[in-house]
Amino acid sequence: MLTDSNGGLAAAEAFSLDEREAVYRAIETRRDVRDQFLPEPLPGDLVMRLLNAAHRAPSVGFMQPWNFVVVRQTETRERVWQAFSRANDEAALMFDGDQRTKYRSLKLEGIRKAPLSICVTCDRTRGGSVILGRTHNPDMDVYSTVCAVQNLWLAARAEGVGVGWVSIFHENEIKSILGIPDHVVIVAWLCLGYVDQLYQEPELAAKGWRQRLPLEELVFEEGWGACRKADAVISCSEPAGSPDPSGGEGRSTFPPGAGTSAR
Repeated sequence: MLTDSNGGLAAAEAFSLDEREAVYRAIETRRDVRDQFLPEPLPGDLVMRLLNAAHRAPSVGFMQPWNFVVVRQTETRERVWQAFSRANDEAALMFDGDQRTKYRSLKLEGIRKAPLSICVTCDRTRGGSVILGRTHNPDMDVYSTVCAVQNLWLAARAEGVGVGWVSIFHENEIKSILGIPDHVVIVAWLCLGYVDQLYQEPELAAKGWRQRLPLEELVFEEGWGACRKADAVISCSEPAGSPDPSGGEGRSTFPPGAGTSAR
């Protein structure tokens, strides 16, 4: 029989208005950083806060399938960049015409420029072969690991740290470089570092690759295809009773003690 070992339930009141605005602002202004990293190293205690945020993510059956391989050495990151570069050339050939030209114009230098990388993995054997909640959807452990990535990303935004998610590589090459076991799956290669600028909208939207889809086209009521009215959809950037947090006032993406005059 399962029993509570931590005293049971506690109150779950809503956050204060300022706290809610901070959460929504982190969501609204989070960006995938590809090239704008600064060389300053991230303090060890900051890195541990980000990893702790990732470790607090929800997971199927409380499986906690993630591991985090922290990579600082330039030599290792250069080997990963070479693997990425080969795969990136392959990827470019998968696009045609203008898209191929646009793809090649994108700067993807985070592996080299960011002072720190984290390889986030999923151990699909952790907890045994039968996992509560994974019995009918075997991919729930991978989805759980993606939740850890998002936790880290939002915490990084709150700390003024940029994050870039690299997914263009052959997994077996990265496993060989880092010595990752065969049964462990690589979910994300994350580049982390301070940034002094962020795009006001996602970079791919700003550069004309794709635009954000209208939310009202993606929300259905009671069944597939039954769209909501546009006025019934509330943007995450406009929580009830709060101003739009994406206006940029008070935003800080600088290392502690730094500012624009130091750049």
